[in-house]
Amino acid sequence: MPLRFFNTYSRALEEFHPLDPTGREVKMYTCGPTVYSHAHIGNFRAYLFEDLLQRHLELREFKVHRVMNITDVDDKTILGSRSAGVPLAEFTAPFKQAFFEDLDTLRIERADSFPEATDPRQIAAMIEMIKTLMARDLVYQADDKSVYYRINKFPEYGHLAHFDLSELRSTGRVKSDEYDKEHVGDFALWKAWDEADGPVKWESPWGPGRPGWHIECSAMATQLLGEQLDIHCGGVDNIFPHHEAEIAQTEGCTGKKFVRYWMHCAHLMVDGQKMSKSLGNFYTLRDVLAKGYSGREVRYALMRVHYRAPLNFTWEGMEESREALRRIDDWLARLRAKAEEDNVQRPTPKAFASGASNIQRPTEEGSGFEDALDDDLNISGALGVLFETIRETNRALDLGMLDPNAASSWLQWWQRIDRVLAISGEETAALSAEISAIAEARVQARLAKDWRKSDELRDELAAKGWEARDTKDGQKITRRDGV
Repeated sequence: MPLRFFNTYSRALEEFHPLDPTGREVKMYTCGPTVYSHAHIGNFRAYLFEDLLQRHLELREFKVHRVMNITDVDDKTILGSRSAGVPLAEFTAPFKQAFFEDLDTLRIERADSFPEATDPRQIAAMIEMIKTLMARDLVYQADDKSVYYRINKFPEYGHLAHFDLSELRSTGRVKSDEYDKEHVGDFALWKAWDEADGPVKWESPWGPGRPGWHIECSAMATQLLGEQLDIHCGGVDNIFPHHEAEIAQTEGCTGKKFVRYWMHCAHLMVDGQKMSKSLGNFYTLRDVLAKGYSGREVRYALMRVHYRAPLNFTWEGMEESREALRRIDDWLARLRAKAEEDNVQRPTPKAFASGASNIQRPTEEGSGFEDALDDDLNISGALGVLFETIRETNRALDLGMLDPNAASSWLQWWQRIDRVLAISGEETAALSAEISAIAEARVQARLAKDWRKSDELRDELAAKGWEARDTKDGQKITRRDGV
């Protein structure tokens, strides 16, 4: 199956062909966080979709060069720093650090570059881009000393968002970083300094001020990846105005098509409602971890629904994700145990129930996982292949029809697909004398049918960072993920 993605620009599924003449290099830009607070789980839904995309491209032997920006100067960061009474850099620093910690918790691959908007090199690139646009009469300096883009000078404005702007006119200049289709206006590329900005300002040919949010991404993307990109990602809320403005600015400078494939993920809902602090359903990653869930459980929960479908986050869904991962862990434990047996050839029946005749051939059976992801990252289909494989191999193990060689082959298949999923649990670690004693005491309590004592000992293990699970093969003690 050819690799296909849904392109927001064309509103169609398109076969993927990168700009690179060799067909293997992929230039990818992903919108990163605005560091005025901790990123919330809706943000991470987008970052995990982008991580899944990169990992699958790499599995298909593409070389991905990805850039993710850090927006550390905009309306929100300035307001936050002034409210906190600290310099901008001091205000944003802990949120930057927390963001990278959260990436690691969720096992999200690091981009090649994380340019920051306040970096002097990036500010210089933004100023140069604005100067080019001004020389082409696409921008102008208004009476308020800010520099604005003339949207009526760019005929393609609105194409990405699929707005019919032929009957719309500029309703006035928009200095704010964010606006909607009811307030279409010439947007600010350079914002003249005013008292609300405090000490945040840079010198420019148009006087002291700071860049607008949109020009930041245009400059950083082209400076680090070149004038044309293969893929640009973000959430659907970025389509307008942010990505629409990026296209106008960048193509206004270069005269070339900026992005070949635009990919956007749908909103995350919480219990069927929009996430909102006023509704009490606003969660950061740290809020979810505080409930006792691990990073890989959150990763699975936010990744398991197709990126273009709205994802409804619920605590029941978190429990379902935990159970799915336990099923995978148990399956892997059974395969490892079988693979470690003496490799004695045993007769295998020639006939087996429907579908199981392929259970000895993981490479062929497992190709459906990658085929599903080739179809616009169909993660639901890919996980369906995984769990069907688990069902069939477990059945074969139950009937004694899977030999050590076949178990090893399935473990190798898992290693390949987990390069994309990144959800493997921690291996069972060596137990200290203290943990071994508690674990053995729990075994004895269960043999004595003292369920209350068994539960108390399980809770004691959990408090010390270990998980006790009861399987058909006995008690399994594993270190909890993230501990």
